[in-house]
Amino acid sequence: MKFLANGLAVPLRKTALFATVSGLGLTAASDDAGAQSIQVWSGYPELAPFYEHVAEGMADEYPDLEVTVEAINLRDHERRVALGLTSGEAAEVIELASALASRYLAAGLLNQAPDEVSEFVTNPENFSEFFLEGVTWDGEIYGVPLFRGQSALYYNTDMLAEAGLDGPPQTMEEFDTYAEQLTQRNEAGDPVVSGWTLRLSGGGAGIAEKFWINMFQHGEFPLVETSEGKWVSRLNTEAGRAALQQYLHNLYETETVTIDLPADAEAFEREQSAMLIRESWVIGDIAAKAPDLNYATATLPEGSIVSAVNLYISGDGEEEQAAWDFALAAQQPENLLWLLDNVGWLPNRAGLDYSEIVAAKPAFGAFVDYPEDYAFFTTPAIGPIEEVMARMASKLEQAFADPSLAGDDEAIGAFLQETDDEINALLDREGILGER
Repeated sequence: MKFLANGLAVPLRKTALFATVSGLGLTAASDDAGAQSIQVWSGYPELAPFYEHVAEGMADEYPDLEVTVEAINLRDHERRVALGLTSGEAAEVIELASALASRYLAAGLLNQAPDEVSEFVTNPENFSEFFLEGVTWDGEIYGVPLFRGQSALYYNTDMLAEAGLDGPPQTMEEFDTYAEQLTQRNEAGDPVVSGWTLRLSGGGAGIAEKFWINMFQHGEFPLVETSEGKWVSRLNTEAGRAALQQYLHNLYETETVTIDLPADAEAFEREQSAMLIRESWVIGDIAAKAPDLNYATATLPEGSIVSAVNLYISGDGEEEQAAWDFALAAQQPENLLWLLDNVGWLPNRAGLDYSEIVAAKPAFGAFVDYPEDYAFFTTPAIGPIEEVMARMASKLEQAFADPSLAGDDEAIGAFLQETDDEINALLDREGILGER
């Protein structure tokens, strides 16, 4: 597998979960200090049981530590972290994607890892360079890689069989032809089951991220690092034009999907769409909500965007040490396999044996078994990345709603150049615009 330094974030549930697990201790050096407590802040409510599982597994060795898990939806979590770290009132264990952590690392608001943690993280038997880079700042280790969002294709095997299609699409051109054959229409010819559900609205980062995935399958990134270590928006390229045209082609030329049709994982689970590109958490969601759905997964043609999520530590003294202990306990192979099997997110640690899980749940195969030349890429860890993604998404949403662009290469190029100009002006304002 090759790793590329260019290229997620994963918005999930809206509920909040708060759980306290008592009866856990600190390291031996602080046992006689009495009971201690730490908080764990997560942006993924479905991860609360995992953190509780980790805490319960520590109980025999560390009987005096109380762990409180607060898992809320991602956007509220990001706001909470921003306020908590800047005010000095943050949790001791903080879950953050690498791209978002950079601003706090630059401000000195997250703790550098102690030697034993640094040695564990930098051991190549534990983590590849791709994940190591995500927790490195100014040459030092500041976090422990935990899990990642990674995309693959989900496809309804019954629908493919009914359409006479043998196996999933292998190229982006085949995505279009498959979508045409899989779309189900009413008597008026309007689609009622989309052949391929696309992210067309709702949540800026999600729109931009999904477009980023599709554009990479055509060969390039929307945001490119230049030789001087700066950045430039390059949507108006052959790959960018091909990606946008593919959306518009499916929306307005073949009409395999519409803005108003049910979308995303929910549509796939309800058999309102035949194909979906999404992360591994959907496997668990299908098991819970649509256990009788017949489906399979497949790798994407070129590679997957990856959002590496890590555990960072705040605070000092005995609570800081307890927090690092917790972060390392989460790395126990038993705990990481439990994470994949019960929650569906992919552990970042190398050397894990997934064979039993994949045998029982074959859909995980596309996420853990991939070609050697399969590429991982991610959104760059730059300060204005959220604003860049939001700006990109806003412009794309305009394009998706404009049928006059479909099939008009000149108009698509002009639109993407206008988007490039807006994003590059933003990068210039931040002092990080490279040579175009």
